[in-house]
Amino acid sequence: MAFSLSDLENFLAVRATASAEESYTAKLVQKGPAYAAKKLGEEAVEAVIAAVEGDRKALVMESADVLYHLLVVLRTRGIALQDVVSELERRTAQSGLQEKASRPAG
Repeated sequence: MAFSLSDLENFLAVRATASAEESYTAKLVQKGPAYAAKKLGEEAVEAVIAAVEGDRKALVMESADVLYHLLVVLRTRGIALQDVVSELERRTAQSGLQEKASRPAG
């Protein structure tokens, strides 16, 4: 049985209800969206550095951190993973260039 992002989202839902003393997820959620987003940004930068340096192992680990922290940020804003998946489905119904061209300017 494969582990999925939906599994991670479900795991986070449980961990978010624990005490902050016993759960890093709960700590992030309790500190709020800005704090969780800052942690996401830090992990994203670390993933970029690993990619630029060609460090495969670090990139895999940092990518896992990015996905985890992204799901925490989504949770703090009340956004379900399915909302993001639905947007990806909408976008992949056309080419990437067509999708980008259809976005509002700004």
